[in-house]
Amino acid sequence: MIWKNETILREFVLLGLSSDPKTQVALFILFTSVYTIILIGNFLIIVLVLTDANLHTPMYFFLSNLSFLDLCYSTSTLPRTLRDLLSINKVISYGECAAQMYISLSLGVSECVLLVIMAYDRYVAICYPLHYTTIMSKMVCVRLAVGTWMSGFLLSASLVTLTLKVDLCGHNKINHFLCEMLEILSLGCGNIILVELIIFIAGLIFLLTPVTFIVTSYVNIIVNILKIASSSGRRKAFSTCSSHMMVVVIFYGSAMASYMKPRSSSLPGTDKVIAVFYAIVTPMLNPMIYTLRNNDVKAAFIKLITKTESFLILSCL
Repeated sequence: MIWKNETILREFVLLGLSSDPKTQVALFILFTSVYTIILIGNFLIIVLVLTDANLHTPMYFFLSNLSFLDLCYSTSTLPRTLRDLLSINKVISYGECAAQMYISLSLGVSECVLLVIMAYDRYVAICYPLHYTTIMSKMVCVRLAVGTWMSGFLLSASLVTLTLKVDLCGHNKINHFLCEMLEILSLGCGNIILVELIIFIAGLIFLLTPVTFIVTSYVNIIVNILKIASSSGRRKAFSTCSSHMMVVVIFYGSAMASYMKPRSSSLPGTDKVIAVFYAIVTPMLNPMIYTLRNNDVKAAFIKLITKTESFLILSCL
């Protein structure tokens, strides 16, 4: 990437969420607490799914993938944000900025695809229960998971490459706490309509299309749930699906608010506030939503605690 006057660009300056020192300290304490919850919550789900045989099902396999995605996504952004909150020098090198942009975008796109697969899994489980184990076989689940990760990293490579080729117009200050693709584009000069159009089309494919598919799937799911004779069966089905829908609304809602609106309608600072939801809040809420509303996960957690206590007691004897 180069300046308009052909000077080679070597760094950016992240302006962050606030310039007030007291606010920065408060945000540091808050985000440190949130990051700790993200690490513990998502790591716990991965451990539970790996160690409890009752959770060796497609639904929990994809849930563990979601937890791993959230761990990676938050780690690609939050440590740098925490450092900047206590630092006067918020300069980020060109290479680090490009890497953060690529990794976070790749993981974000992968999560978009994964949430669709999780909706499809629930659709098959509720609408075609007799064929569920055949349709969602172990090999199919592995292939879907691999495809999820590949789609994110392959698409993001092309979008980030296009973004980094845009020439800048006189300054390198990014009004954000992350190296976001749209924020880099906002510094661009000349005709960047084509790049913005490509990003908008990518948003249609990986945001609006998945939401349409998920909504359609859940309409069919609700119709089939209402046909279940057992009230306890209906409650369990609704509980599982409502957890997924809460995640979908938070993640897709904030992502669409950021990536699928005209740049001219953006108010200064609003994009970084929206980014807090999909970059920080969602990875924190996912484990809470899936554990507090899921009896299977809670039972696996209690079993793990019991085993740990027994092991510690035996070790002390």
